[in-house]
Amino acid sequence: MFAPSRAEARRLFFDTWAKYLRRESLSGLEGVALQVIVAHPECHSLLDDPATHLEHEYGPEGGEMNPFLHLSLHLAIEEQLSIDQPAGIRERYQRLVEKTGSEHDAKHVLLECLGEMLWRAQRDGGAPDERIYRECLDRKL
Repeated sequence: MFAPSRAEARRLFFDTWAKYLRRESLSGLEGVALQVIVAHPECHSLLDDPATHLEHEYGPEGGEMNPFLHLSLHLAIEEQLSIDQPAGIRERYQRLVEKTGSEHDAKHVLLECLGEMLWRAQRDGGAPDERIYRECLDRKL
C-alpha cells in the first residue's frame, strides 16, 4: 500500500508538474497525477513554487482548502475506478457521469463522499466504512 508522508505526497505533485513542464517522461503514477493536475488549472501556479507551498499549513480555521488533499483524493478516486474498489464504484461513477454530464463533476461527487467517509472514520476513531461511502453515493444518484 502506498502511504507517503505529507511531504512525499506533495513532492509527487511538484515533481510531476516540473517533469511535465520540462517534457520529461513520467512514471505510471506520475501520469495519473498529471491528469489530475491538468484538470485543476487553479493549482498550476502553486505547483510552480514548491519552496513556498511544500510545508504550507492549510487549516479549515483559516478558510483555506488544502489543494494537496484535493489532488490526493482525486488520485485515490482514479485508483478506485481502475480496480472497481469498493465494488460497484465504477457503475455508480458511470451513472453520476450521465447525471452530471461531466466526468470531472462526477469525480467530485465521488470525492465528496470519500471525504465524508474518511471524516467520519477520523471523528469516530475507526476504520473507513465502505458502506458509508456507498450510501452517500446512492443518495447522490
